[in-house]
Amino acid sequence: MALPALVRPRRASPVLVCRKCLKRSDDPKEIRKAIKHALKSHDSSGHGAGEKPARIVMTSCFGLCPKRAVAVTGGVRAARGEYVLVSAAKDVPSALALLRDDPNRPG
Repeated sequence: MALPALVRPRRASPVLVCRKCLKRSDDPKEIRKAIKHALKSHDSSGHGAGEKPARIVMTSCFGLCPKRAVAVTGGVRAARGEYVLVSAAKDVPSALALLRDDPNRPG
């Protein structure tokens, strides 16, 4: 029997989006499109050779249930239980920047 192996994907950590929040928001299609566009434009800025853009994963309810906002998390922030609330498509780039920003990272 083979031993379990630790593997790392060739893409950034997925961005987790609450499906229920997105459905209840004012403009779900525009918010989802803005998240996708921001992820592609961030990863095309040349992070790593052969690295693919992060994926959007629609999840079940996080239990936050904000009014007219979408709960988004991913990567280290998800492990810590931290979420970013997005209320409009124009807020997506700054929200994703908050998700990528790790205060414990040196430098």
